Amino acid sequence: MSHKLLDGKRIAAPIKEDVQARVVAAKSKGWVPCLASIEIGENPAASLYIRNQKRACEGVGILFENRRFPATITQREMQAAIQSINVDPRVTGVILQRPVPSHLNLRLLQSAIHPSKDVEGMNPANIGKVVYGDFTLGPCTSLASMEILRSTGLDLRGLNVVIVGHSVIVGKPIALHLLEELATVTICHHGTRNLAYHTRQAEVVFVAVGKPKLITGSMIKPGAVVIDIGINRVDVEDEEGTVRQKTVGDVDFESVHEIADWITPVPGGVGPVTLSILMRNTVTALEEQMDRYEREMRMPR
Repeated sequence: MSHKLLDGKRIAAPIKEDVQARVVAAKSKGWVPCLASIEIGENPAASLYIRNQKRACEGVGILFENRRFPATITQREMQAAIQSINVDPRVTGVILQRPVPSHLNLRLLQSAIHPSKDVEGMNPANIGKVVYGDFTLGPCTSLASMEILRSTGLDLRGLNVVIVGHSVIVGKPIALHLLEELATVTICHHGTRNLAYHTRQAEVVFVAVGKPKLITGSMIKPGAVVIDIGINRVDVEDEEGTVRQKTVGDVDFESVHEIADWITPVPGGVGPVTLSILMRNTVTALEEQMDRYEREMRMPR
């Protein structure tokens, strides 16, 4: 069966064009979007993400500042540093790079970022808005996954969807988004007794658990859409016996792409779209700050 590759770069392109136009409009009014990255300690994976984020910002006209902090910083010191970034008028968006050192409480750090500058959608206030159908500053990966699903042209109303993984920033927000579209949603997790039973009935399968080749072709309904959100590094041995690392998702692409009608590659699927959503959230946060400032200026003194 033929399949359609869900190319993340192609799906992200119109999003980035829209962001670029909105950045130009904001700058014409004297507002410059600035995304501040918070990096705690040194991590090779985070460094790669930071370079990609910087490149993406430069591509749409957003300023990017990487603010580095030592791995030995205390919880109180880090929260104080975030508060100082919150009140910095130059900064219009904040992203906290993960992972953070084990002695720090990630949830408290995410909560310390002001909701109006939380362009990752991780603050509990922004997560809470998702429950009410407000995805203005929703979690980037979940919004990206929904953009990819919409790119297929399928009618979401009544669609039978299975989400494998129930994280706060991916699985749960996707489920709530689909419920707003009146899709029928099943969430599977490590407590699910027969995963294949559920996935074989689904017209759409989202996977985000961090387990290579969890989903195989025998677990997919013919003609389904499979959106692989997982990112895993695995060792691969070439013909000469040299072992190298390769990035793969949670789906066994070779077996699934023969069954599914649409499938995301890893890399090159959800990742580029997530990055474009981060840019969109950054300019959206700026526009909301502009609107708030203009309202306050019109208020009688």
